[in-house]
Amino acid sequence: MDALVALRSAVRATLEKYSAGDLIAVAVSGGADSLALAEVARIEGEKLAQRIVAVTIDHQLQSGSAEQANKVVKQLSIPCSIIKVNVELKDGLEASARRARYEALTNFAKENNASAVLLGHTKDDQAETVLLGLARGSGARSLSGMSQVNGIFERPFLEITREQTVAACKELNFQVWNDPYNENLDFLRVRVRKNVLPIMETELGPGIRDALTRSAHLLRDDADALDAMAEEFWSQDKSLAVEPLAKLPKAVRSRVLRLALFESGVSQLSADQVGQVEALISNWKGQGEVSLPAGVKVSRISGRLTLS
Repeated sequence: MDALVALRSAVRATLEKYSAGDLIAVAVSGGADSLALAEVARIEGEKLAQRIVAVTIDHQLQSGSAEQANKVVKQLSIPCSIIKVNVELKDGLEASARRARYEALTNFAKENNASAVLLGHTKDDQAETVLLGLARGSGARSLSGMSQVNGIFERPFLEITREQTVAACKELNFQVWNDPYNENLDFLRVRVRKNVLPIMETELGPGIRDALTRSAHLLRDDADALDAMAEEFWSQDKSLAVEPLAKLPKAVRSRVLRLALFESGVSQLSADQVGQVEALISNWKGQGEVSLPAGVKVSRISGRLTLS
């Protein structure tokens, strides 16, 4: 019973932030993590007089996906909505499916006035996310992994292991569905889960998942502090004058530039692109304008950066 107790404690801490009568949605895929989350949320939500419902997203990417979605519904003891989505392939199957899923969950929450949507990501998912960020050469924000709270989305299980959710499902007599995509080594995350982490555990010890998630916590604190400093500067000075920007630490200056560029309509920026703009301040040699997505161009003119 230890696994189920740990899960209930984690979910209780999340639900206690909300009021009696609030509608709380749980995203359920049929895997051990989300099935356990849905049942534990039901148990704890009833004590708090909250309305707990489930949402299953049918991506329609596999034959029999509708049948599988119905199997999920039959196992749950709370109301469950099945939402079919059309995945528009833009930047890979995994990323495109994720985007469609989050859009559907966000719309469900708005339409049903849900106070929160619970997601079943575990400590194992967090460790994988940090490793993926390392592989991409990402900054502190990306390496800080998934946040416990992100808008309406809550992740109560980030300190819970996948082993614990599997054990809880056995206690609850759930039939867990293993998504074939979770075994497909064409996906980078699956290779990290199946190949990279096991090798790291063998060579570095079984505590590697804890170490990665601990690093994520520390980096999130750092990223939050740097973001706050950048936002304070930007709220007080939007002139993009080179002299005050040059006095900022580079980590803060780069964030200020991102804020300025986002306000100008640039929705996606690579580290290289931000670096080119930052060089107009820290490595000025008379270089020409920097061209960015959305047709935005940045130039240094008369001691300030000009966005056009």
